[in-house]
Amino acid sequence: MTMPFYVAPEQVMKDRAEYAQKGIARGRSLVGTTYSDGILIVAENPSRSLHKVSEIYDRIAFAGVGKYNEFDQLRVAGVRHADTKGYAFSREDVDARSLVNLYAQFLGNVFTHEMKPLEVEILVAELGVEPSGDQLYHIAYEGTITDEVTFTVLGGEAEAIREAVESVFEDRWDLDAALRKLVKALGGERVLAPEELEVAVLTRGQARRAFRRIGVPELTERLGVPSSSRSRSRPKSS
Repeated sequence: MTMPFYVAPEQVMKDRAEYAQKGIARGRSLVGTTYSDGILIVAENPSRSLHKVSEIYDRIAFAGVGKYNEFDQLRVAGVRHADTKGYAFSREDVDARSLVNLYAQFLGNVFTHEMKPLEVEILVAELGVEPSGDQLYHIAYEGTITDEVTFTVLGGEAEAIREAVESVFEDRWDLDAALRKLVKALGGERVLAPEELEVAVLTRGQARRAFRRIGVPELTERLGVPSSSRSRSRPKSS
């Protein structure tokens, strides 16, 4: 009788982590930051229909990097959870922290028990009534939650972009300043055209729903970059 092939649990976890990290590293990055009037999320995404940044609920946004079909399933599940909770109790009872805990538990269970981990990192952002209540939750592929205070970076070249953003970050900067600095950090030596970006904000002081997308015309005006100046880069995954 042949003995079953044995692999140490530590090696299994290491292999799964490397597999997920390689998949995420192939994706385009995104950055989320607080600014004077709310929360800004900027992603490199040339697609006009496959969104990486979306609304979950009145004051909650979702963003993902990695495999599109995997993080989009998480987005849909989050929308359903928020709608069900808001209907059963109250809209004020829907908060990002409970949603983040569910995401973390699901990602952790998949990473531990399934053969293939999810190749995703996600961001859940919640707009507070006051700036001190703004929340940025970065959730990794294995379910680790990081509660960021000022900004967070997800995806491919996260370390280099994080250093670039950290060097220019200003507390309570306005939307235009934050947008220009984040786009420059995302592009590095490239100049990203408005058509290659997906930008959304959660803005204080508006109606009940705080989420708003910034389209190409407004983005072109705010950045002061001609929309025809497209960067040259090799194709990447989402």
